[in-house]
Amino acid sequence: MPASFVRLSAGREHMSDETQALCFLAGANSIFSGDVLLTTANPGMPHDSDLLVRLGMKAMPGHVAIEETL
Repeated sequence: MPASFVRLSAGREHMSDETQALCFLAGANSIFSGDVLLTTANPGMPHDSDLLVRLGMKAMPGHVAIEETL
C-alpha cells in the first residue's frame, strides 16, 4: 500500500530516537507533532526537526491549525 500513511503518534516522548528510527525503517512514514487532539504529549518541534535531519529525512508541508491563520 504505497499511498498509505503509517503514523507514529502519542507516546513518542517515551520512545528513544533509536526506537523511532527503527519504526521509520520498518515502514512508518508520518508523525504527529504538537499536542493538538492527542491525549499525551509529544516531543517538541525542535526535537522532531533534529531527528528528521539526523535520519536524512525531509518533512512534508504540514497542516496549519485554524487558530494560527487568524
